[in-house]
Amino acid sequence: MKIGILETGRPPEPLAAAHGDYAAMFARLIGAAEPSFTFRNFAVLDGELPETPDGCDGWIVSGSRFGVYDRLRWMEDLKEFLRRAVEARVPVVGICFGHQILAEAFGGRVVKSDKGWGVGPHTYEVTATEAWMQPPLRTFTLNAMHQDQIDALPEGARLLASSPFCRYAALAYDDAAISIQPHPEFDNAYEAAILERRRGTLIPEDCADRALAAMNGAAEAPDATAVAHWIANFLKQAATQRAAAPSLNQ
Repeated sequence: MKIGILETGRPPEPLAAAHGDYAAMFARLIGAAEPSFTFRNFAVLDGELPETPDGCDGWIVSGSRFGVYDRLRWMEDLKEFLRRAVEARVPVVGICFGHQILAEAFGGRVVKSDKGWGVGPHTYEVTATEAWMQPPLRTFTLNAMHQDQIDALPEGARLLASSPFCRYAALAYDDAAISIQPHPEFDNAYEAAILERRRGTLIPEDCADRALAAMNGAAEAPDATAVAHWIANFLKQAATQRAAAPSLNQ
């Protein structure tokens, strides 16, 4: 399968040099879970959008420093593309900003949360288990990096995971799209680097310090590998279902 990565943001240049860009992070993580996948990056934030959802077998929407309420031209174009992809049942996976813009594309609402920043390892309760969620988990812990949150669900979205800090942490849209608020692609080295960079400026020092301490020197968040398998499983399952549906292939 060829997976298109819709790049809606980039790491700061010094961090990109050390850790790679977001497309590289996803290719490392998801490629390790499913080595048969190939990846192509589209710089959506620079106006590079695929001509058609059929251009790849599935799509991943990255995180971003922007808010979906910024209403930039490329965001409106991306929302239209996502609606077309879901209608055509080409599978989509949204992460962080990708989670939020999928919600906005289908009528949900995203706000800057009065809970402040969610950073470092956060644990989420699985509220519904789908067939692709193998290995099954009751909870999962991933690195978070967000202040914005979905505060109103789109019609038809199913809640998959939640936490006291983030009510709508993972969603599913029929069998065509899923989205997750935290970052499975952020290993602890990158999470620590971005926390250090933002500590005392964007992120309050005490909040950053708690997150840094919680990582405990581990290489990655506890369930990044499991969630990578979930994403790969979903993309394969959705693509198989689409190929088997005659009305979508005429």
